[in-house]
Amino acid sequence: MTRADFLEAWQAYLIHGRRRSAHTVRAYLATAARLLDAMEPGTWLDLARIDSAALRAQLARRRAEGLGNASAARELSALKAFIAFARDQAGYADPAPPRMRGPRIKKGLPRPVTPDEAVNLAATVNDDAHQAWIGARDRAVLLLLYGAGMRIAEALSLSGAALPLAETLVVTGKGNKQRVVPILPIVAQAVADYAVKCPWPIEKAGPLFRGAKGGPLSQGMVQKAMARARITLGLPTSATPHALRHSFATHLLGAGADLRSLQELLGHASLGSTQIYTKVDAAVLLDVYRNAHPREQRD
Repeated sequence: MTRADFLEAWQAYLIHGRRRSAHTVRAYLATAARLLDAMEPGTWLDLARIDSAALRAQLARRRAEGLGNASAARELSALKAFIAFARDQAGYADPAPPRMRGPRIKKGLPRPVTPDEAVNLAATVNDDAHQAWIGARDRAVLLLLYGAGMRIAEALSLSGAALPLAETLVVTGKGNKQRVVPILPIVAQAVADYAVKCPWPIEKAGPLFRGAKGGPLSQGMVQKAMARARITLGLPTSATPHALRHSFATHLLGAGADLRSLQELLGHASLGSTQIYTKVDAAVLLDVYRNAHPREQRD
């Protein structure tokens, strides 16, 4: 087999078998190409026989080129996926990729994602999902977290009675405390798109967001989807679902929102909880929220 043969089969699997996003396909193909250039295999079996020592050597070559820990971890993940595919193609006795720990990634302080990163995360979970309705569901959930500042538990506790979403939504947060949050058109449209594609009936008394088998969607599934998306986009481990709520707050505060208004939007019991959002990024969402939120309209 030629180098092109390997890459063509790998690309077809990523696109059609795994439904990976275009960004992921490009990254995984580039990683596979580097391995093929280094190993020069002639058959899938040659690739299947690559062990952890060979992977370690390949990663060392990349580190010598200046690859950082986070990028090296992503590279290792792509290498393992390619080897697992090769073993499957070769009918290898052990289809699992070689065991090898990735480099340790230093955990920094949580930081908000930028507006573009938030939108890209939502798009990536949509593209990477195995089924179109699941992609639409995960995109809708992430946009609720970023676009309305909701906690993940609050979003997943919504019932079908919330449909169709209006310009504002009453959310029940911690301690059964209710608050009104604004709903942007893009968020409402994303939820409506999911509702149309969902194969399970969405009843008023039942959960709005459903799992693959029809039960309530769990937080863990959303967290896993976002974890895969942030790896694809090269974002730090701090880019979690809760970081989207953090971004909602910091972007509004950076654009001029006062702490009291932000406290109401977030549903914080005390102003002290809101004061953590003092290091902020600039954003362009404030005017939209001022127009949508009832309190702002009265001021």
